[in-house]
Amino acid sequence: MSGATGQAPLLSPDSVLHRASERLAHQFTGMVSEETVERVVFESYTALARTAAIRTHVPSLAEKFARDRLTALAQSRGLLAKPVPEILYVCVQNSGRSQMAAAITRQLAGDRAHVRSAGSQPGERILPEVALVLTEIGLDVEDEFPKPLTDDVVRAADAVVTMGCGDACPLYPGKRYLDWQLDDPSDLDVDGVRRVRDDIRDRVEHLLSELLPAR
Repeated sequence: MSGATGQAPLLSPDSVLHRASERLAHQFTGMVSEETVERVVFESYTALARTAAIRTHVPSLAEKFARDRLTALAQSRGLLAKPVPEILYVCVQNSGRSQMAAAITRQLAGDRAHVRSAGSQPGERILPEVALVLTEIGLDVEDEFPKPLTDDVVRAADAVVTMGCGDACPLYPGKRYLDWQLDDPSDLDVDGVRRVRDDIRDRVEHLLSELLPAR
């Protein structure tokens, strides 16, 4: 019998997104207008839903993605301090190379750098082989997800590292741009993905040695 289970009805995505907008508008009071917050939240949801295989968790992921974008926007406007260098890794699907680079950077740099990653054409999920080879070195990317490249995160970055995404990343003065030529993990077996992981680790170590003060 309809409605007899006593369970609360599921909230519509719009209801969840409006509540997320209210929370984020409060968090970014004085830095970003309520209208901008709501636009970024709904844009983030639309972008993630476009490639999501299962949409159940997209509204909560959209809030997380929107929070990071709004942080980047406030940083780029000089309204939010950047206590450590901001590094952005960009590949095509944000499901392989850029996710590995971001995870390894977080492991090596700790709280001495802040890392973001994005894709010019984001995929549905992080590649299983990529998650596997990261697990082998003690890294868990279960909570990570492919994200589209947005202008705000590029503007907030101090260093932008591209990996096979061509001219998708906009260029702004005063930033450090690097292009790493790396094989696409989606074309490789697990041993091949391990080689890419180790190559990325070497490159990240070199980048951090240039960006961060010696301990």
